[in-house]
Amino acid sequence: MASSQETYNKRDQEKKRLKKRLDKQQKLAERKANSPGGGLENMIAYVDENGNITDTPPNPANRTKIDAGSIEIGVPKRENVEVPSIRKGRVEFFNHQKGFGFIKEVDSQEKFFVHVNGLIDEIKENDMVTFELERGFKGMSAVGVKKV
Repeated sequence: MASSQETYNKRDQEKKRLKKRLDKQQKLAERKANSPGGGLENMIAYVDENGNITDTPPNPANRTKIDAGSIEIGVPKRENVEVPSIRKGRVEFFNHQKGFGFIKEVDSQEKFFVHVNGLIDEIKENDMVTFELERGFKGMSAVGVKKV
């Protein structure tokens, strides 16, 4: 006679699994029996004009009409602000080996990137220059740079 393939440990685990399943079914039945019911009406919540959550629906007489065209979605468009075409500045840093540097504008003290391709004259650090601005990959960059 061959012995059973089921060991004591396997039978014990199966009993635990069955007990867990029965407990779960009992809890579900208890929740259904003790629930207040009412369906969807008990679950709906409303938001009043002050942003508070209530269980009463809003009064339709208090509604205000909103023009959909006045709602701005996204970032507002920039107005075209005219910038002076030729600016004056001082070369703060310039690396001749790498071919780039920075120019600090005299008026606004802003720093602008300058590349060797944007140079008209040879420049070095602390030179006074005139330049124009152009939008680059990471912001405004100086082009047409001339020594003063």
